[in-house]
Amino acid sequence: MTRALGLALAVLLLPPALPLLVDAQADCITLDDFKKSRVGEFPVDWKARKDAGRQVYKVAEEGGVRFLRAVSKGVGIQAGRETKGWDLAARPMLAWSWRPRQFPRGADERRSARNDSPLAVYMLVEHSRVTGPKAVKYIWSERVPVGTHLTSNNGLTQVRVLRSGPASSSGWTEERVNVLDDFKKFFSEQGTPKPEGIAVLTDADDTKSTAAGDYANFRACGAAAKS
Repeated sequence: MTRALGLALAVLLLPPALPLLVDAQADCITLDDFKKSRVGEFPVDWKARKDAGRQVYKVAEEGGVRFLRAVSKGVGIQAGRETKGWDLAARPMLAWSWRPRQFPRGADERRSARNDSPLAVYMLVEHSRVTGPKAVKYIWSERVPVGTHLTSNNGLTQVRVLRSGPASSSGWTEERVNVLDDFKKFFSEQGTPKPEGIAVLTDADDTKSTAAGDYANFRACGAAAKS
């Protein structure tokens, strides 16, 4: 099974998620801020593609803010969660914060033998139980130029390089992308899909090295929201 297919099946096996929290002022839905999860443990409501992924992703805290810390040592395992209540027509923007901590040695996402990233975020759309979901994937690469468009999983995963190079001096970088526009553009579709979930991947299996990064404050927002 591909990584995306395995994750899609895992997401479908999750227990029913609690209603998503709405920030009326910013017109945003909280997808996950990790406040329900315990520090040092795998996050609540998430599912790893393989059990070993529970050791890769654990909740951490700094300054009272909780986030997901990923440390991958020679493995490539996704973790994801369902996003019930996310209407892409009303809230087409996916927002989150992230920061790379260690780039996998010699990684280059343009080459299949070195396709590792310290940070990757997915929006998943149900497609097929046989071939897996369709996904838009955003990555932070060490060397691939920002804006580069890549594909994987026989075209079912459309990849956009969102950041390249080291983290900003402030540490965290806030992202806000129109996943609806990207989905329509990359898959040449006109309709508005229903998101199945979000996922993350910090991987170092191809380079047989170590990758590390942090993720925080996932939200779905309206196009005019200031998040």
